Amino acid sequence: MTELVREVSENDQLRADIYQLLAALLRKQPSAELLQFLSTLEIDADDDSDMTKAWLALKLAAGQFTPEQLEDEYFNIFLGVGSGEILPYGSWFMTGSLMDKPLALLRQDLVQLGFERSEEVKEPEDHVAALCEVMGTLILEAPGFRQLAFYQRHIGSWIDRFCDHLGRAPSAAFYATLAQLAKAFFIIEANEFEQLKLDIPVNCPGSEAEKIEPTASELAS
Repeated sequence: MTELVREVSENDQLRADIYQLLAALLRKQPSAELLQFLSTLEIDADDDSDMTKAWLALKLAAGQFTPEQLEDEYFNIFLGVGSGEILPYGSWFMTGSLMDKPLALLRQDLVQLGFERSEEVKEPEDHVAALCEVMGTLILEAPGFRQLAFYQRHIGSWIDRFCDHLGRAPSAAFYATLAQLAKAFFIIEANEFEQLKLDIPVNCPGSEAEKIEPTASELAS
């Protein structure tokens, strides 16, 4: 993405941070440092929202597992011998196939948005961790209608089912709590984008989520 500075609200910063946390935990098993961070989170226990309950569950789980244990858990869930217990790819959840049309469309949109594939990354771009990374960046750098277009086209239709699959994965213990957090978060995100859709003028370029063709001036807005 282009390095243009835009004002970011406290809520958007929090959303971006959660996307990046989900990306880190879905990309690979957490390090000892990340587990330590999660186990010491300050959470308002008096708040009985689903999101707060999920944070508390993740915090508790972070203090109960070692990185070595979670390396095995992550391997069983996402990698496995041949394949893992779930396939964390958008194309799979949208079409039932890997490397399908949704991935080709995603690659086109990523190029138009200015994202470049890192050479050390081996997974296809529709890996759920990669999509969370992109959303975290868009929230900080792109105008609302670009965020909405990307979310609707590449994430919104299947992410809830992914969370359900992750929560039910046979090996999921720590990752069941992550699924709980992700599901609660994406329910809030769906509401966020529904409100954003109502706020976007009908003649706004990209508001129909058909194309993603940002310009420098749009990204700076």
